[in-house]
Amino acid sequence: MTFDLSPYVDWSLLLLRIMVGIVFVTSGYGHLKAPKQRAESIGLSVGFTIFLGLAELLGGIAIIVGFLTQWAAIGLVLIMLGAIYMKIVKWKTGFWGEKSSGWHYELMFIVMNLVILCTGGGYFSLMRR
Repeated sequence: MTFDLSPYVDWSLLLLRIMVGIVFVTSGYGHLKAPKQRAESIGLSVGFTIFLGLAELLGGIAIIVGFLTQWAAIGLVLIMLGAIYMKIVKWKTGFWGEKSSGWHYELMFIVMNLVILCTGGGYFSLMRR
């Protein structure tokens, strides 16, 4: 038995965009709120941490409102690939990690952003209006 839920695809994409956007906006804000401390904790320069925070914040906002959605999704995928690199290569973190700190989290956001990229974010976006 299958259900025809196709009338709800755009609503589902909107919900996905809102969730992804909230995560990146709050993460970016965290980088910008205390860049020196955050840079030390992740092993990056303060300048790059500020850049990362701005990219996450602006990318998250763009995803939520649907402005340059596909470009924002590409940028956020690249950020997540960088985070996976850090976890695997520099910090030697496994897929699940300790206390669920593994790179499975970033992988889920890559997939979510790929859905947004491939669908353009759905009907409820500024670029579709």
